[in-house]
Amino acid sequence: MVHMTQAPARPKAARRQHDREIVLLAVPAFGALVAEPLFVMADSAIVGHLGTAQLAGLGVASALLMTAVSVFVFLAYATTAAVARRVGAGDLASAIRQGMDGIWLALLLGAAVVAVLLPTAPAVVDLFGASETAAPYAITYLRISTLGIPAMLVVLAATGVLRGLQDTKTPLYVAVGGFVANGVLNVVLVYGAGLGIAGSAWGTVIAQFSMAAVYLAVVLRGARRHGASLRPDAAGIRASAQAGVPLLVRTLSLRAILMIATAVAARLGDSDIAAHQIILSLWSLLAFALDAIAIAGQAIIGRYLGAGDTEGAREVCRRMVQWGIAAGVVLGIVVILARPAFLPLFTSDATVKDAALPALVLVALSQPICGIVFVLDGVLMGAGDGPYLAWAMLVTLAVFTPVALLVPALGGGLTALWATMTLMMTVRMLTLWFRTRSGRWIVTGAAR
Repeated sequence: MVHMTQAPARPKAARRQHDREIVLLAVPAFGALVAEPLFVMADSAIVGHLGTAQLAGLGVASALLMTAVSVFVFLAYATTAAVARRVGAGDLASAIRQGMDGIWLALLLGAAVVAVLLPTAPAVVDLFGASETAAPYAITYLRISTLGIPAMLVVLAATGVLRGLQDTKTPLYVAVGGFVANGVLNVVLVYGAGLGIAGSAWGTVIAQFSMAAVYLAVVLRGARRHGASLRPDAAGIRASAQAGVPLLVRTLSLRAILMIATAVAARLGDSDIAAHQIILSLWSLLAFALDAIAIAGQAIIGRYLGAGDTEGAREVCRRMVQWGIAAGVVLGIVVILARPAFLPLFTSDATVKDAALPALVLVALSQPICGIVFVLDGVLMGAGDGPYLAWAMLVTLAVFTPVALLVPALGGGLTALWATMTLMMTVRMLTLWFRTRSGRWIVTGAAR
């Protein structure tokens, strides 16, 4: 009788354990993700009071910097998966050693980006079509902020280390501290020291290096505790780079999709591109909430596979999909209910509102699909299944591009464009679902 009464409780206990782990990892991860774009918002608010030309210059430069850094987000993703596997295998020294390889790779890539961007800053700003009045400010901000890119990449890699160690609270504390320091430094240097837009750039660079220093102190303390080597290892750095290449392809393909969508929206007219930018900003904000669950998936799945627990990995995958769907439903309802209040925050133009309203309905309805996509993306990243993710995103790009380009040719509007965005997410969902159903992503051991 005891056995019969306890058996049904075991799945419930397992679900509660998975839920607790997901919440403990996802909630701080969401806070850290939201803190990142606040850097740019703070800079914009402070620089905006200097003048329109300065703000326009900041807009161009920050877009370039965010693009340059987002390309290297694989430093966080690949490091999380590799470290989590070794944590699951019980080898913390090897986990931290793997994390150090990712940090050394970040430093090398950061140095390379600085070497390229510093001398080419004027040409790059000109390529992005900055006006004659805004260009000097964009060049100033870009050149100074470029010096902070190595620190930004170290932050990405070190964040991956801590996530792999099942710690998302420290990245939250560092992100919040960095945001506060950035705001204070910007005010002091821009207005107190009278440095203008250069002061904003220097404030951000100082904040970024401070964040990197805190992360390195945490990782170095862990390395000393577990006897992990800190010296650069060519083979380890090369392995980190090889693991990152497929994720780089995935990221570039996704960036291409977003750029194509924006280009198509621009061809639809001023009202449509304005509405598109508003919707895209909301879509990106919703993505932060779903990405937090994906980050939890990366860390938990990697740990289970490292420990050789295939059934545990399958169970947590199923539970996280349920979380993704539930989060998507909630976010979709919020979007529907908040539409009348949301749009006036960005525009008073009735034409822009009319273009955005039906497209926002599509965004709301697609959120459960997005929830599944983000979760399964995180699961496969945690499993180290980067090559499949790269191919799946290339397939998605190949499907999306011709359909999106047909929108203006067939006389479609913004709603039709966001229907193609929903199609894109549906294709992603199907490719990821087929992979997780196949079980080929399940490879156990300290290394894939």
